[in-house]
Formats: sequence, structure tokens, C-alpha cells
Amino acid sequence: MRVLAGTLKGQRLITARGMATRPTGDRVRIACLDTLMPYLGGGAFLDLFAGVGAVGIEALSRGAPSAVFVERDAHALRALRENVARLGLGERARVMREDVARAVDTLARRGERFSVVFLDPPYASPRAAPALAAVSAGAVLAASAVVALQHPTKSPPSEAPGVLSVWKARRFGETTLTFFRSPA
Repeated sequence: MRVLAGTLKGQRLITARGMATRPTGDRVRIACLDTLMPYLGGGAFLDLFAGVGAVGIEALSRGAPSAVFVERDAHALRALRENVARLGLGERARVMREDVARAVDTLARRGERFSVVFLDPPYASPRAAPALAAVSAGAVLAASAVVALQHPTKSPPSEAPGVLSVWKARRFGETTLTFFRSPA
């Protein structure tokens, strides 16, 4: 797996062993980041269920000023930390090992706000709904934030979770990206 665009284009990413994480495919990652591109420079990026960090690192490569990565799996976390260090992103990236819903609560209590949030929960995971609910409560969202959710096409999210409203959706076979906007 490689960074696909931006200042880090072509840099190789270390991947995690095992089947605990499902990397976002190149086609989906390109479409997601192309859609998010106009918003990346507006503030911090939050990568939830980050895996090895491919989407958040791609966001940093394309102009996001900073990123917070949240991941719980030990193998993915090891690869994520190695990717951040090897690519020299330590000043702009922070890695949290925590459950996503708890991490969102922690970030909200600290007063941290994000312009772009990406969620890629494990498909059929019981942690997906609480994670989206935590984000859609709005406490970690900057004004006019964009939230991208990667999910199985057959399991669409609610049209208006919390403060969010659906902006657009892009389907890639069995995977769909649903984009939400928060109020201004």
C-alpha cells in the first residue's frame, strides 16, 4: 500500500499482519480524499478506526494541517505508529489507543474540534453505531465540518444522525462512502 497523492505520494505504508483490520482500497481512498480535498486545509483531521493510518496519512499528504488517529488493535497500532514515525509526521500526527466512542468523548472534553472526520468501522461491528453517534453529537465538530463514513452498501446509516445531514454518497460495489455535513 502506498500514499496516492500529495507531498508524500509514492511513499510505502507498512501494513498490519492478520485479519483484524480491513484496509481502505485505493479506489475508495482516492474517491474519498478527492471529495474531501476542498476541506482538508480548513482544520484538523480525525481518523477513527484508523487501522495503519492510510486515509489520515493521505489527508496529511494532501494538506490537512494535523491529524488524530484512533485505533485499538495492537497490530494495526504498531504499523500506524511506525508509518507516522517513518514518514516524519510526528509533529502533525497524534495516535490514540482507545475505543473510538471513548476517544471522541475525550477529545470533546479537551475542546478539540475537527474540520474533517473519517470513520471506517469494521463491518458488522457493534462499535460502529456508538462511534457515529459520538461524532454526530457534534462536540468534536468544527462549524461546517465534513464527516465521511465508509460502510457496507447494504447497511446505510441514518439520513440525519445527530447534528449531521447527508450531503452525498458514493457507491463502490459492496462499499459505500456516505458524506455528512455539520451545521455552520
